[in-house]
Amino acid sequence: MSLLSRLNPFNRTAPVPPGRRSIDAATGSRRGHGLGQFGPVNSEVLAAAPITRSRARYLALNHTFIANGVGNWCAALVGTGIRPNVKADDAATRELASGAFESWADDADQAGRTDLWGLQRDVARHMVVDGEALVLLRDDPDGLRLQLIPPEHLDESKTASLGDGREIVNGVEFDAQGRRVAYHILPQKPSSIYADYAPPIRVDAADVLHVMQPVGAGQVRGLSWLAPAVLSASELDQLADALLVSAKVAAMHAGFVVDQTNMGGAAAAFPDADGLSDISLEPGTMRVLPGGTDVRFSSPEQLKDAPAFVRMNLMALAAALGLPEHMLSGDLTNANYSSLRAGLLPFRARVEQVQYGVLVPQLLRPIWRRWLATDVLAGRLDLSPELRAEWIMPRHAQVDPAKDMTAVKEALALGLMSRSQAVQELGWNPDDLDREIAADRAREAELGLSFSASEGGSDGQE
Repeated sequence: MSLLSRLNPFNRTAPVPPGRRSIDAATGSRRGHGLGQFGPVNSEVLAAAPITRSRARYLALNHTFIANGVGNWCAALVGTGIRPNVKADDAATRELASGAFESWADDADQAGRTDLWGLQRDVARHMVVDGEALVLLRDDPDGLRLQLIPPEHLDESKTASLGDGREIVNGVEFDAQGRRVAYHILPQKPSSIYADYAPPIRVDAADVLHVMQPVGAGQVRGLSWLAPAVLSASELDQLADALLVSAKVAAMHAGFVVDQTNMGGAAAAFPDADGLSDISLEPGTMRVLPGGTDVRFSSPEQLKDAPAFVRMNLMALAAALGLPEHMLSGDLTNANYSSLRAGLLPFRARVEQVQYGVLVPQLLRPIWRRWLATDVLAGRLDLSPELRAEWIMPRHAQVDPAKDMTAVKEALALGLMSRSQAVQELGWNPDDLDREIAADRAREAELGLSFSASEGGSDGQE
């Protein structure tokens, strides 16, 4: 065979023996027997999402570790609220837009139960537990209002071909170019106690925010983030119950008197016990046993390796949820600064991926655009409807704040970051902070105070 033939990737002169695979992942041998397979993403999600969502909700409410993990995910994603930073050169424009948005955010909830920041937390929880969140944009006389509805209100059973390349997939309608044009939503109220049925209502896609993190290209409906942990969490819960019962049994310190001579049992060995075989254990008791008897105590062995086994399973659950182990178990026994920081850095990278890749484009940016356009058209704001905003993510708690502040100070001195960027990373709006600092300095000067004008202050003055 020539060198050219050997180098030809399409050379078929040396066929692979039948029944064998060169890629182990596709092997059909004993090693590959029983391996699961994943088909087209939408078919798999449609079949699994409803039951997975139901089980995930159960675990998020009843499983102690899963409930803790869900709460920590929500706190990391939105904290006390993700706020906009208006991008405008004019300070007056920034102040007007920021103030108007904050005022609107207080009444953003259509149900009147919370504000925009509380809705962000609810959206994050739905996304983690259910895999997706649905928000309806309602134009009320007083302005834009947001209504959060359960994901199951998006009709999962409605799938149809509409012709000319248009289709409905699990309640989501697409045009011929694959763009979402409408959602088919069941009219049942979110507060309804009894389930009923009515045909779904077609709602324009411009009035619906469907927030989800896809696991594959073309995915239409969301899948619970708890899916990799559902079975393991259930098994661990059962194990914990069994270990608890075992510990209760082990705590009942039982002893057994054994007649090694087999001459009549314990009653014959203790004629003064009136035929009773039970002997109580009391502090300070000294008891003489007849010859040929022995005492043995129960010592269950199943608890010996239980702590290490449970911890191993907790680590697996934490990996399935993408959380540092201590954020699931709450155990910081062996933690130190280096280990905590090493565990938090990749987790925070995941958090930022979701914040900037999911929450901003699917939730926050559409809300900003719709609110701004609504208020400008209604004459409540005299601003450009093209005004943009960046979003200030909640500040992460620092393991060692002094070291982090030293790093920020050095970055500012070297020109590697701006003061506005440093302020935003702390979770504050630079304009608001500067106004507060100016007001504080003016009040201090008026009262003859000087404690805030220390070296290294934000204005660089003594």
